[in-house]
Amino acid sequence: MAQPQRRHGSATATAGMAATLVVAVMMLGAVSMWTVIPFGWIWVGSMLSSSQQPSGGPYMVVFVGIVCSIIAMAWVLSRLNRLYARITGSASLPGRYLPAWRKSLSDEREGPHGISVLEAVILASVLLAGAAMAIWFFIAAGSPLPNQ
Repeated sequence: MAQPQRRHGSATATAGMAATLVVAVMMLGAVSMWTVIPFGWIWVGSMLSSSQQPSGGPYMVVFVGIVCSIIAMAWVLSRLNRLYARITGSASLPGRYLPAWRKSLSDEREGPHGISVLEAVILASVLLAGAAMAIWFFIAAGSPLPNQ
């Protein structure tokens, strides 16, 4: 019976650094879905418009551009998730994760074994975007009411 090959220390360290790099690129891509992509397409739409009150053309360019760019970014993120799985041997983060709403009080059966890296990255980017929006809305935006 053949024994599985073990990675040497430098190979394990290299794989760990590569996995960290992949997760960092995934985080940048996920955050860009809520920031760079929409703002970039709004900027493109503003460059296409020649007046302050454009027709429907620039709006359609912005809408289609955002949708297509987010679909493309989701594809890239899924490919990066597969690369992470190939590097580490698993697409799940270590540890067992089961949300509280899915736990039964009387059932002790075995559940899922961990949250995937892609799920964690998307969840973190959504929470970060929501926190940034809340900070902007409540602190940085100021009051819409006129000062009297």
